[in-house]
Amino acid sequence: MVRPVLQVALDLTELSRAEKIAEEAVAGGADWIEIGTPLIKSEGMESVRKLRSIFPHKTLVADLKTSDTGSLEVEMAAKAGANVVCVLAAADNAVISDALRGAALYGVEIMADMMNVKDPGARAEELAGLGVQIINAHVGIDQQMEGKDPLDLLDALGKLPVKIAVAGGLNAKTAAAAAARGADIVIVGGTIIKAAEVQAAAAEVRAALDNPNIEVAEKKSLDDQIRELLKTVSAPNVTDALYRKGAMIGLSERHVPHKMIGKAVTVQTFGGDWSKPVQAIDFCERGDILVINNDGKTDIAPWGELATRSAINRGVGGIVIDGAVRDWDDILTLDIPVFATAVQPNAGEPKGFGEINAEITCCGQTVRAGDWLIGDQSGVVVIPRERAYEVARRAVEVFKNEVRVREEIRRGGTLGSLAQLLRWEKK
Repeated sequence: MVRPVLQVALDLTELSRAEKIAEEAVAGGADWIEIGTPLIKSEGMESVRKLRSIFPHKTLVADLKTSDTGSLEVEMAAKAGANVVCVLAAADNAVISDALRGAALYGVEIMADMMNVKDPGARAEELAGLGVQIINAHVGIDQQMEGKDPLDLLDALGKLPVKIAVAGGLNAKTAAAAAARGADIVIVGGTIIKAAEVQAAAAEVRAALDNPNIEVAEKKSLDDQIRELLKTVSAPNVTDALYRKGAMIGLSERHVPHKMIGKAVTVQTFGGDWSKPVQAIDFCERGDILVINNDGKTDIAPWGELATRSAINRGVGGIVIDGAVRDWDDILTLDIPVFATAVQPNAGEPKGFGEINAEITCCGQTVRAGDWLIGDQSGVVVIPRERAYEVARRAVEVFKNEVRVREEIRRGGTLGSLAQLLRWEKK
């Protein structure tokens, strides 16, 4: 088996950060350096020139994703110092052929990115016939968030007479699996560039490629996958993934012995009527979150210690109340998260008004049965059930990015300088 190439994808927007990360990745065993699409769009061909000056003998990949003016863009990248130029496989054959003519003139190779190709096997064969040197089984970031797997795309390509690359959210384990399935070039981005210790992360991937230990992963349910992803992130990470949406307001009373993650069982009640909230406990599966709207009333509580103990017995994962809670001293001794807008000793009467698992509004957010919630000391965020996996994946990417930025701050940087805030102010 030929030693697979490890290509690190510098999908960043700041060249100064990319330079340092590239140096660490190469020290960890990266063979090729990809100037990612965000970096080229942000910094232009200067990013290629700069990295060529730092790495005079490394293979540089310019991920232009060219879709038109094939020869012109290849010429620009080649003259800046690229060895490989990426074009979109979905581009017209006229573009591909023009790019290939430019590549022949300037002595570079063409990598065709298979994102969004409807019949990848047939298109890959056609591209190989045109003379494309590298076919990239790439699942884009937004597609990854919805669960698409680059290994499935790699399998769909079949045997080809050209080099095969694979990219799309790979880590050490999946990179090794890609190599075992025949990938010549394994492209890794976030797992390396977002790590606190980039060199160590690259070395881990390199070791996995050189000594693959392929494990058959247990297939988990979608709910289990969502829960595992959310366990690794915070409520602020999730609001970032939702583009600053989803956060409940007014939950000033918080008992958070541990992070709260689960699916909503909703309750609408009125004026402290505790009948439906208590009945709803028996509607809950293990890990579910009771979300209660007390019709805005904070002078009378529909929830207290005995209901909380009952919820614990049922395996409820947490309680969120747009309204008052009582018996707070006792609740603070219990191992279950409880969030409320007020503490009030008065209890209502169990008259049975209200509904269970109807759509409600709780602390400014619409909540439906089955929506996901995450809660910690920063507050509670609601995730629409139909987007739960996608948002959880995006939140993990937010978390990973913060890991790297935190490390760069630890090394003496400042958030403003790292993010280049002045440069990126909206004009």
